[in-house]
Amino acid sequence: MFDVKEILTAGMVLFAVIDIIGSTPIIIGLRQKVGHIQSEKASLVAMVIMIGFLFVGEEILNLIGIDVNSFAVAGSIVIFFLALEMILGVQLYKEESAETASIVPIAFPLIAGAGTLTSLLALRAEFAVANIIVAIVVNILVVYVVLKSSKRIERFLGNSGISVIRKVFGVILLAIAVKLFASNVQELF
Repeated sequence: MFDVKEILTAGMVLFAVIDIIGSTPIIIGLRQKVGHIQSEKASLVAMVIMIGFLFVGEEILNLIGIDVNSFAVAGSIVIFFLALEMILGVQLYKEESAETASIVPIAFPLIAGAGTLTSLLALRAEFAVANIIVAIVVNILVVYVVLKSSKRIERFLGNSGISVIRKVFGVILLAIAVKLFASNVQELF
């Protein structure tokens, strides 16, 4: 039932989309603004959102008459632009700042944002649900560890280290977007 290759692939896609290491500067800034970030609460809420969307996302699409392949193609375009943001260091999507940081904006949209939810449905079109859930849980554990130790990570990597990691995952994400687009656009015609 469990396929290690699927779990690793789905896990890497989610890791690249969530980009928790690249989000460390945002997390540090939020921690300085609001004081304490509830890492457990943020991680748990993000996991519930992701697993919930994995199950009901397709039904929502069916309700409004959109097939998974169309959503995957649209999602690949969103992921493409997220990758460009990471590689080029520009911000295409502007977010509103919040007063509380545990649920909004950390759990949603930083961890379980549009790119992550789009990726989940795209992954569901290709992989078994059980493998995606394992990949989600593994990623949430990584997110939790990063949230708990964000100050140490920032000191260890420095600004240039975080920038390099962000760009590397941006290129990986760009390749994933192209593959996702190519494999699903054929199903539309």
